[in-house]
Amino acid sequence: MFGDLFEEDCSSVSNNQYGKRKKLKTKALEPPAPREFTNLSGIRNQGGTCYLNSLLQTLHFTPEFREALFSLGPEELGSLEEKDNPDAKVRIIPLQLQRLFAQLLLLDQEAASTEDLTDSFGWTSHEEMRQHDVQELNRILFSALESSLVGTSGHDLINRLYHGTIVNQIVCKECKNVSEKQEDFLDLTVAVKNVSGLEDALWNMYVEEEVFDSNNLYHCGACDRLVGAAKSAKLRKLPPFLTVSLLRFNFDFVKCERYKETSCYTFPLRINLKPFCEQSDLDDSEYEYDLFSVIIHKGGCHGGHYHVYVKDVDHLGSWQGQKEKSKPGVNLEDHQNEEAMDDPLRTLKAILSQEESNLIPVDQLGQKLLKKIGISWNKKYRKQYGPLRKFLQLHSQVFLLSSDESTVGLLKNCSLEAEPDSQRKDQPAFQTLTSDSAGLNGRASCPHWFDINDCKVQPIEEKDIKQQFQGKESAYMLFYRKSQLQRPAEARANPRHKVPRHLLDEMDAANTELQARRAEYDSTNNNIELHLHLGPHYHFFNGALHPVVSETESVWDLTFDQRKTLGDLRQSIFQLLESWEGDVVLSVAKLLPAGLHVYQTLDGDGLTLCELDVADEEDVFVWDGVEVGGVQIPTGSDCEPVLLNVLRLATGSEGCPRLTESLRVFPANAEVGSVLTAVGVPAGVVLVHEPGSAGGRRWAAIPEEGLAKTFREQGLGNGSSVLIQDSRNENNSLLTKQGKWITSVNEVDWVQVKNLCQSESEEEHITIPATVNTVVFDIRIKAIKELKLMKELADSSCLRPVDRNGKLLCPVPDSYTLKEAELKTGSSLGLCPGKAPTSSQLFLFFAVGSGAQPGTEMEVIVEETISVRDCLKIMLEKFGLPGDTWHLRKVDWCYEAGEPLYEEEATLRELMIRSGDTLLVVEGRLLPPGFLKVPVWWYQPRGPAAQGTSLQDQTTGTPSAGGLWRAASAPGSHGSVKRGLVCHARPGH
Repeated sequence: MFGDLFEEDCSSVSNNQYGKRKKLKTKALEPPAPREFTNLSGIRNQGGTCYLNSLLQTLHFTPEFREALFSLGPEELGSLEEKDNPDAKVRIIPLQLQRLFAQLLLLDQEAASTEDLTDSFGWTSHEEMRQHDVQELNRILFSALESSLVGTSGHDLINRLYHGTIVNQIVCKECKNVSEKQEDFLDLTVAVKNVSGLEDALWNMYVEEEVFDSNNLYHCGACDRLVGAAKSAKLRKLPPFLTVSLLRFNFDFVKCERYKETSCYTFPLRINLKPFCEQSDLDDSEYEYDLFSVIIHKGGCHGGHYHVYVKDVDHLGSWQGQKEKSKPGVNLEDHQNEEAMDDPLRTLKAILSQEESNLIPVDQLGQKLLKKIGISWNKKYRKQYGPLRKFLQLHSQVFLLSSDESTVGLLKNCSLEAEPDSQRKDQPAFQTLTSDSAGLNGRASCPHWFDINDCKVQPIEEKDIKQQFQGKESAYMLFYRKSQLQRPAEARANPRHKVPRHLLDEMDAANTELQARRAEYDSTNNNIELHLHLGPHYHFFNGALHPVVSETESVWDLTFDQRKTLGDLRQSIFQLLESWEGDVVLSVAKLLPAGLHVYQTLDGDGLTLCELDVADEEDVFVWDGVEVGGVQIPTGSDCEPVLLNVLRLATGSEGCPRLTESLRVFPANAEVGSVLTAVGVPAGVVLVHEPGSAGGRRWAAIPEEGLAKTFREQGLGNGSSVLIQDSRNENNSLLTKQGKWITSVNEVDWVQVKNLCQSESEEEHITIPATVNTVVFDIRIKAIKELKLMKELADSSCLRPVDRNGKLLCPVPDSYTLKEAELKTGSSLGLCPGKAPTSSQLFLFFAVGSGAQPGTEMEVIVEETISVRDCLKIMLEKFGLPGDTWHLRKVDWCYEAGEPLYEEEATLRELMIRSGDTLLVVEGRLLPPGFLKVPVWWYQPRGPAAQGTSLQDQTTGTPSAGGLWRAASAPGSHGSVKRGLVCHARPGH
């Protein structure tokens, strides 16, 4: 609707804090922040709408404009709920303005949104991102409003408040004939260049005359010839609100470029326009105007940022609170405010006295107290006066509580006027509670000014306005109001004044929802998950705590507010454990590879979990603090259990040296030598990895004095490996023939590769040195070379583990290490033709029939995204089986056929089929979904009665003439016959 106001600002720069609209929605779950101490709301920037925000705030702080807009009801403007109804007359722009003003007045949020309003303008997202001229916007917005209000009682709203007239006159010096032309204006545009200030500019425009003489004569219509004349302009009609636009932007015709005029340009806080008016016979007060808004532009002529200084005419905001705190020293007013804050009775009465309905929920009263004085009831008054509801009950002569004690108000016969001398009406009960406190304490002449910069609202001194006289950040538009305009007393510090009932209800409901959302978000944001390990459900085993039955029964998950105290947590747990006897001790625990270990005990019931550094997902052990299952539990980081991988050298079945591994748990503060005792080696040597070794695992023996050190001192932790050498067994020794310890055991780190490729190599198997970190590809290539096989096998072979029964397992990808392939040193691998499956493929075994013998299956590589039906077709083709009366079953761990794979359209990945699984191709078509196949038995009794039964009776099972059921059987046979019957699982549906 507004279009591009001027092209030069396409590269505008904005100082807003929110950025583009898309970024506003990045924290959709977090509710809007409440208002800050000023109790005023800013407006969020949509990316380049600071100029719009500044103008809207000026209109909002023009109470006569705001209330005139509020006076237009739904009967004239329609309803936003019907905006999509083509038959309804809905004036969207004024309705959205009403709603925005109500939000700025009443909605408890730091900043309001203008998205609905700009949508009513017809702006696109591109338009919202462009910065325009605020003066041009002011004119277009007024024009749009006038068009929207045609046919309503507010049709002359803009004209009534902002319209003025100028009369231009030319007086003939010969005949004194006066030629005049009248012009209408909504704002005055005044020059800045070569002018000292506003009054100087107005004097040039409306006092000084332009003389026509010499070569510049005027043609007089009455004289019908060129004559001397004088031209002048005067203000004929003054509006209640005068808008002045300063021509800060000019064009340099020499440089052919625009520039911003940053010279000093003064403007008064109060101005008398009488010298500039046509009629001057009225009282001076009719011509006096007070400044109440200054829109400021920061930047250059091609872009920048707007913010606004506004005067709080109705004292809606809290102005002096933080400004007084920032001043050094303590004055009398501060002392009085502190005294008032120390008296909860005066404080609560002052809050309730400002409520229009004089009846609010008790919880809301506590929230209002927190907002006004910056501290909650519990922290400020509870210790001395008890809970808030109890305090209200004890002062029933002042407060009126409802029967259910959910709402509270002031008694009618109790008001602030009834206070003693120290609390008289002329000395307010609690000055910082009322936003107009400065006006009630003898400082009524001190106006309240605020700097509103998009979301941020800050109080400023009146003298700060002078800073905007000059520079790159300077005044751009001035707004004056007639000094005679007076506000009613009931409007003072009352944001609900003249707001329509339907908007009051909407804002009240929105505030209730905001409070609920903030409470929920605050609770969620401060909730942590605790894993409670119950001591009676654990036993101490192998150096750590383990569940007696299962982790499900031993561990309880508890969601708890970290702002609550340890005492609250202890009480909550005690209530959950109904059968618990004795003290409840809470200790921080940690799940280690060895099991659960207990560290420090949580102390200080008055401290919050946040202060105790209890983290989210913390493991907490609940016990008596001494023992578990009759065993005293070691606690602390010193005795933390360490899980070690203990290796011992042994001789394999083929005579090759092999390593046996076992996992052992030791306290971190135990001596390293204790590992010999644990494995039953009275005399031996402990070897560990040599630091910085390369080219395979190398081991270094710990010297005898090192065995007296602790595992932690020796640098051994969870997952560390130690190698034990028994000194008594020389045949199984790692000693050289000279009796010295060797430092390398690479000869026992190997894998055996068998040649299963069809080749002419004489060797069938070979031993390849390897560690758990050796890559399978390196082993395969080295095996091909040492087995003297064809080089072509490098691209068409794979390694497959061989199990104890000699069965070839699933091929191992070349990129895996032995550790990643879950293979240990000393394992047997087969070098086989064919490539290993890729990361997106599956290697499957399959057989035909209801059972399969290990080692007799066929093999296939398929994509994991293939369907069960297509996989079945591939397997049938490999077997050469025709027909479609087959289905697949998965073999379980006992090598027995499991349930059929009913979902034939599902992929193998969806059914959790993994490489190495065995599938059976079983004859028989799968039943449709919802059908069952059940066995049915027909019974045929012995005797001559059965000889006359017809075939139909036998096959259908219908009763014979004698009323007996007959069974289908072979002629001459007796007994029962089993038949298959397919039926729907839900008969009757």
